Amino acid sequence: MRVCRQCWYCRPFHRREFSGTGCSPVATVGGSSTTATGGGGVGGAASCCHMARWRWDNNINNKNNNCFLSSTVGFFIGSFVVYGFIGAVYAWLFINPHASMGMASSGCLPDSEGSWAIGVFYGDSPFSLRPIEAMNVWRNESSAWPVANPVVTCASASESIFPSNFVADPFLYVQGDTLFLFYETKNSITKQGDIGVSKSDDKGATWQHLGIALDEEWHLSFPFVFDYLGQIYMMPESSAIGELRIYRAFNFPLQWKLEKVILKKNMVDSVLIDYNGKYWIFGSDYTGFGVKKNGQMEIWYSNSPLGPWKPHKKNPIYNTDKSFGARNGGRPLVHDGNLYRIGQDCGDTYGRRVRVFRVKVLTEDEFEEVEVSIDIDNSNKGRNAWNGARHHHLDVQRLSDGRWIGFVDGDRVLSGDSGRRFFLGCASVMAVFGLVMLLGAVFGAVKCIIPINWCPHNAVKRSDLFLTWEQSNLLSSSSKLRQLCGRLNRAPSFLRGMVKPNTGVGRMVVFLILVAGAVQACMAVKYIFGGDGAEQPYPLKGSYSQFTLLTMTYESRLWNLKMYVKHYSKCASVAEIVVVWNKGEPPALPSELETGTAVPVRVRAEGKNSLNNRFNDDPLIKNRAVLELDDDIIMSCDDIERGFRVWREHPDRIVGFYPRLAEGTGLKYDGERFARNRKGYNMILTGAAFIDARLAFRRYWSKEAAGGREAVDGYFNCEDVLMNYLYANASSSRTVEYVRPRWVIDTSKFSGVAISGNTQRHYSIRTKCLLKFSEMYGGLEKQKWEFDRREDGWDL
Repeated sequence: MRVCRQCWYCRPFHRREFSGTGCSPVATVGGSSTTATGGGGVGGAASCCHMARWRWDNNINNKNNNCFLSSTVGFFIGSFVVYGFIGAVYAWLFINPHASMGMASSGCLPDSEGSWAIGVFYGDSPFSLRPIEAMNVWRNESSAWPVANPVVTCASASESIFPSNFVADPFLYVQGDTLFLFYETKNSITKQGDIGVSKSDDKGATWQHLGIALDEEWHLSFPFVFDYLGQIYMMPESSAIGELRIYRAFNFPLQWKLEKVILKKNMVDSVLIDYNGKYWIFGSDYTGFGVKKNGQMEIWYSNSPLGPWKPHKKNPIYNTDKSFGARNGGRPLVHDGNLYRIGQDCGDTYGRRVRVFRVKVLTEDEFEEVEVSIDIDNSNKGRNAWNGARHHHLDVQRLSDGRWIGFVDGDRVLSGDSGRRFFLGCASVMAVFGLVMLLGAVFGAVKCIIPINWCPHNAVKRSDLFLTWEQSNLLSSSSKLRQLCGRLNRAPSFLRGMVKPNTGVGRMVVFLILVAGAVQACMAVKYIFGGDGAEQPYPLKGSYSQFTLLTMTYESRLWNLKMYVKHYSKCASVAEIVVVWNKGEPPALPSELETGTAVPVRVRAEGKNSLNNRFNDDPLIKNRAVLELDDDIIMSCDDIERGFRVWREHPDRIVGFYPRLAEGTGLKYDGERFARNRKGYNMILTGAAFIDARLAFRRYWSKEAAGGREAVDGYFNCEDVLMNYLYANASSSRTVEYVRPRWVIDTSKFSGVAISGNTQRHYSIRTKCLLKFSEMYGGLEKQKWEFDRREDGWDL
């Protein structure tokens, strides 16, 4: 006797004897079998085989009854090809393929702890500090400066002798006019924190990375460096081995040896201060029972940094909420006779911001402090800023000239961001799979959710003993799984009955499912392959700078200008936006333009409506680099940053995004396609180009350019063409450089107010300009340059 499995699936307490032609119900009563006939006996058992939705033949491998037919497989393959193509297009348009350009290949890998970097700040007070870019610090006149934060990064550290994922916890040591900066650097290979050191001879503007100062077999961080009796000591965090250690430099700054283990405790972020005749240690130990992580602080005191150390009577001083600032966030300092402690707020994420406390009472028995305000300029550019998400460390000291210098570490993302992005990406992939299943169910390509041979009741051949066990365990997990299989596999037929694709409502549902799948496919690509979503600047020799964005507009384009200003103000290297107002009543500031922007916006109203105004000398522009960008051009911040990086390599050139070619005896102006067909270019339109403000403005307003400027006013066109001729006339070397943008939106197509709206007429005027300028300044034939000459591929 064999058992008909489909009937056993429907009613676990009944069996059918299988005679080869059909099933007859057999009720099990007291260990014997009773055959039921008709509709009596066991009632509904006679209809059991009819009720079963899954037909299972004696041959379990019968392909005609398999849920996953060839049509189903084809549907899945086709669906994922379509959604994969959508994801690829999204990646091509919006995922930055150049994210690692300019970064050290061996370092700067995604890290769950973040992407910390270090910036330098200056001020007249330790509690009011401005970033280096706001102080207009120049290294020399031959480079693309002023300097901008961050000044020490994983890329600059990795260019030395060690790969680094991030740098954090900066501590400054001053020797005369030389600054030494010690910091934690997370090794990209060992995933362990080491202590790195860099040196600056120009008060923090540029840094030479010396190497690893301290490397142990365990994680090191928070390298508190101090003097004692003519020797230089370091007290890094070594909580991984449950010790607080002091090292002494025997060949400063790269060679250190262990001087003493001063505490056998898991002390985190410990600092030491000489105050009121005693040495004090502030630190945190999170190993005790009931201790609140990032909310606990202890104090220890001694007559010497080398001990012995005694605990404060009120230890733990704090065991409170992690947002309070109990965990140390930098070196304590004494200012105007008062002791100040730096703490870090870890409220909504680790290292959210620093807080400063003035210590009112510090004795062996008492401690009291009160929070004071601190003013540190922070960026409003979000993830595009190196410290847009958080900063958790401050070391501020006074320089020999009386100014205060502070070092702050910052991060553009929150703690655990990489893991969170990977989880969301996987969730989006699963959502796409679910939507494909749903679409397949609607169209009939998916007839079941779980293949029958996956279900427990069909997995193996049952013995009588196992059948008896299942009969006595109706509510067992196996029975529940069988019920779940049945319910899930009735879902496709239910959906087909509810949603009919040939109706209006059905088409709408199918359309929404397709759109939802496309959105989820794009989200999966964004989270898994899109990095942290930041459009970062590209360093040159480990350093960063900033530029002024200048645009020219008039009253008819105010609606477009607001969007333009808000978009470009978020770009990392944009320091300010200058709007040249050529005609009409300029907008009132700050309400109309500055609202929602991340940088200062200045409107420069001109008395005459002239395109020459674009290149007027502006003494208020402090940056050497100026991006001339028409107000109807929208491109990604990453394209802007790449263009700036190339200009910093060649500040004597016009570097831009629109190439043109003017050559031959019968000069005729044409578009980019003409240049590409002729495999070269010799002009870059300054409607989207970087220039050296000092050099370009001086050339444009020279006596030699007077005739060209008159022609520009006469044609009300060609100021960008004139600038190219002036550059070429002043130099025998290369004067233009092309950078290809990934995408560009020309908003003038929507407004219809562009000067070049009539392309044929516009090109005709520019042809006249080419002929006139060639007569005045000579041709550009010797200036032709090929595309795709750069190793980074940015000029394809």
